[in-house]
Amino acid sequence: MVVKAVALYRSVVRDYILLTKPGIVMLVLITALTGMYLAKKGFPDPWLIFWSLLGTGLASAGSAVLNQFFDRDIDAIMSRTKGRPIPSGSINPLNALIFGVILLAGSFYIMVVFVNPVATFFTAIASFFYVVVYTLALKRKSPLATEIGGVSGALPPVIGYTSVTGQFGMEPLILFLIMFIWQPPHFWVLAVKYAEDYKKANVPTLPVVKGIFQTKVRTLLYTAALFPVSLLPTLYGVAGKIYFFTAFTLSLIYLVLTLRFFFSKDSKGMFLFFYSIVYLALLFSVMVFDMIR
Repeated sequence: MVVKAVALYRSVVRDYILLTKPGIVMLVLITALTGMYLAKKGFPDPWLIFWSLLGTGLASAGSAVLNQFFDRDIDAIMSRTKGRPIPSGSINPLNALIFGVILLAGSFYIMVVFVNPVATFFTAIASFFYVVVYTLALKRKSPLATEIGGVSGALPPVIGYTSVTGQFGMEPLILFLIMFIWQPPHFWVLAVKYAEDYKKANVPTLPVVKGIFQTKVRTLLYTAALFPVSLLPTLYGVAGKIYFFTAFTLSLIYLVLTLRFFFSKDSKGMFLFFYSIVYLALLFSVMVFDMIR
């Protein structure tokens, strides 16, 4: 009995962790920490790092939970998402709603009490855009949801920066632009692979509304635009030559892989999808390593 109880407990804990999309949370924390490091030109006070990342992480997790709560009906239709904790029946929708609200409330409390009002404001904006603008207002109505909703995913480095400085500026704007331009092509590759899924769920993603070819065109245009934007940290004097050549190389590879995806008859392109994640993680990590102090 004890063994079964422990196994059940572990299963429940695992499902709640999966509900928070830990992979996305980790990427959010990496970019937020980059923003903090950039603001301080080094590592800030450890306690500020702790509270800022905890608040940002909880906001990301809470937003992900609420996203899955509101999308539980279409998640149950799509093969890619029907195994998620809510549509699979592992977690009760009401429990998920309460869990998501608690995570967001905890995030805002931490940011207000232990960080500062400006960082709290951007944290709230990020959550608002993901839950309200992207999930509730646009996702089921327009393919523009991907681009407009991208504001949410582009704000973590801004949150990190303002956690330290309490003010916005050109440096966090550059990080925001990199993140903002990176997101649509990253998602569209996945949307192309699961176009039939989205069509079945009546979600108007770009491949469903405009077709695979137009989606590939837009993916290529965004990736090409990301190339020069990724070099801005060096051109603006934020990072050094190591970052410049790393960003140049990574972005060139990204563009070549996107070109291969564009001309390929195979529309799946999952290698490109996973490379885009590695690309962003390496870009921000090297930026921290080669930041000009």
